[in-house]
Amino acid sequence: MLEWCKLLRGKRQREHDRTLSINIAGMELRNPTMLASGFLGISQAIFNRLYNADVGAIVSKSISCEPMEGYRNPTAVCLEGGSYLNAVGLANPGADAFSSEIASNPYVPIIVSLVGSSHDDFPKIINKFDDLNILGYEINLSCPHVAKMGMEVGDDPDMVTKVVKTVKSHTLKPVVVKVGIGNVDILDIARAANDAGANAITAINTIRAMTIDIESGIPVLSNKIGGLSGKSVKPIAIRCVYEISKNVSVPVIGCGGIFSWEDAVEFMLAGASAIQLGSVIGYEGFGAFQKICLGLKRYLERKGMKNLTELVGLAHKY
Repeated sequence: MLEWCKLLRGKRQREHDRTLSINIAGMELRNPTMLASGFLGISQAIFNRLYNADVGAIVSKSISCEPMEGYRNPTAVCLEGGSYLNAVGLANPGADAFSSEIASNPYVPIIVSLVGSSHDDFPKIINKFDDLNILGYEINLSCPHVAKMGMEVGDDPDMVTKVVKTVKSHTLKPVVVKVGIGNVDILDIARAANDAGANAITAINTIRAMTIDIESGIPVLSNKIGGLSGKSVKPIAIRCVYEISKNVSVPVIGCGGIFSWEDAVEFMLAGASAIQLGSVIGYEGFGAFQKICLGLKRYLERKGMKNLTELVGLAHKY
């Protein structure tokens, strides 16, 4: 009961500020910040805390039909300069357990991330969530370190088309597709998702990378290869958002190395309508959402802009 009261009080306190509110792919958000998939994404209690920390929406960890144990430790390592390398292996409790976890979700804006090895997996997962109080889905087609899932699917435009059309045929909720850097031009994948009916594109996922301990000579991660995230990927993510937003008709959600409101502004100038935060939480905690929102609001005021839509894609004019 106490948790519910805190949520209700937080909701009422923030409903009055419409400066940063957005509608993206039919999803009404109080601000453009989202929790990126893979960070803190399987607990309703954590979701409630994030909501009170001013998050605009929460993308869950990627959920598969059946539970996945993932890789053994070490699965993550902190690198210099605000970056991470991880190979968790898409560990998750499975659709049954996670749907039960969020079955009583009051009004926290949750987007469920979906992952599968073929288009046939997705209807089974959607069936567990579509009647729950969620905003929509994000399809993970770009995990760089799990065989037969993620990037192996996302590198095939025909498979991307088949997956997106299958998901769209089984739900009326918005469907976002998360793309990444693989062996195929990211624009080809984004166009395929757009043409298949995706409501938005998230760019980008982590980038395939590794690190080796120089004393032992052993790769640090148990899986050897992992996904690079954080500040080091931001320029690549900015480029992808810029190019994708010029070549698709649906909104783009920027993800990759956002640590400050200045980073958020840069992504929006490149064409992002919303942003996702991940690595920054390891450095600044939940306060990152409120800090970035405050910076965005002050920037809009200083520039004489009434809302975020005036900012999105301005760099395309030059």
